[in-house]
Amino acid sequence: QVQLVESGGGLVQAGGSLRLSCAASGRTSSFYAMGWFRQAPGKEREFVASISWSGRTTNYADSVKGRFAISRDNAGDTVYLQMNSLRPEDTAVYYCAGRYGPSSSRESEYRDWGQGTQVTVSS
Repeated sequence: QVQLVESGGGLVQAGGSLRLSCAASGRTSSFYAMGWFRQAPGKEREFVASISWSGRTTNYADSVKGRFAISRDNAGDTVYLQMNSLRPEDTAVYYCAGRYGPSSSRESEYRDWGQGTQVTVSS
């Protein structure tokens, strides 16, 4: 079982920036894609961004395109989500997810999940 630990959440004013990190441990293969999802109060969890095991392929939800950027370090053990121009509607618990194989925007295709980190954007 891969362990995923998120960090970097917090409170920020609208228009501000935050960077989330997700550290993965226990991988048995480098072919491990990762993604970020979020869940706002009273809403279902939704896809935010994903990145392939190589880092060459990224995908974003329309709501965050041009504002958020996903990346991973050279070792592939840590994934980042740089969030700029934050809006109150970005307020949610952000979850890191991972899977062996290609990246995906589908929650059901991810096997491993972090505990989540709270992001709150004030207006």
